[in-house]
Amino acid sequence: MSPWSPAEISDRSDQTAIVTGANSGLGFEATKELARAGAHVVMAGRDRARLSNAREEIRGAVEGASLTLGELDLASLDSVRSFAATVESDLDRVDVLCNNAGIMAVPRAETDDGFEAQFGVNHLGHFALTGRLLDALTAAPDPRVVTHSSGLHTRGRMAFEDLHGEDEYDRWDAYAQSKLANLLFAYELDRRYGDVLTSVACHPGWAATNLQRRAPERMGSRLRLMAMGAANRLFAQSAAKGAWPMLYAATDQSLDGGEYVGPGGLFNMRGPPVEQRSSDRSHDADDAAELWRRSETLTGVEYGSVDR
Repeated sequence: MSPWSPAEISDRSDQTAIVTGANSGLGFEATKELARAGAHVVMAGRDRARLSNAREEIRGAVEGASLTLGELDLASLDSVRSFAATVESDLDRVDVLCNNAGIMAVPRAETDDGFEAQFGVNHLGHFALTGRLLDALTAAPDPRVVTHSSGLHTRGRMAFEDLHGEDEYDRWDAYAQSKLANLLFAYELDRRYGDVLTSVACHPGWAATNLQRRAPERMGSRLRLMAMGAANRLFAQSAAKGAWPMLYAATDQSLDGGEYVGPGGLFNMRGPPVEQRSSDRSHDADDAAELWRRSETLTGVEYGSVDR
């Protein structure tokens, strides 16, 4: 069997997808390929000017690309609420939600709502967004939610006694916790709502994107920035190929829900997407249930029952 590539994505001209963090990196590449397959894509991001520039670039590469912009700041629950309300008023349904946007290994900061930034943006923002879009998703005939994690989730543990790193903070541990939370959420979403939607997790391996630049830039470290750039050039695959696991997770009909998809090549860092096994901690049902409970309390978003 030949390795999977975006050329295998079937016609999506009857579907609407939302991609968070669509203005750059993996989100940009996923948006482009979904649009190439005919989907209407809502490009979600914080900066409307950057989104607009990205939309024009995609339109230059994909004739007839159907794209709209949506301002979404995952560090603000008010922004998540506003974005979801706009989507539900403008669209009859959402077929695919790609929970892609994130931040990595930044110095400690807090979201607008007082959450540790990495946990708040990477997990809680997407938890709230998915919950607020649940009705729009389940209005679609075969809805799918894709949640982007990372191979570094294996380093993570859920510090329920100090979720926001107020007592002790390590930027890489905080990132790993947020990526573990992504998997716990994706699997729990499948357990709770697998009869009405398909929830799949993925990771990009090592892909060269702006994600690696943000922490050195925030730290004001020119040396770290140069080192990260050199490592990307030596070891990383392109952002386009880094988006393949997300695209596979979003479109391949062989997936039933609860899978974890990543590059199948060297050390799972590059190569075509395949199904993989995530860490034992990511499959801890007790931790998943506790995280879900905490997430509903922190965000004020309760999922409830769904009628189809």
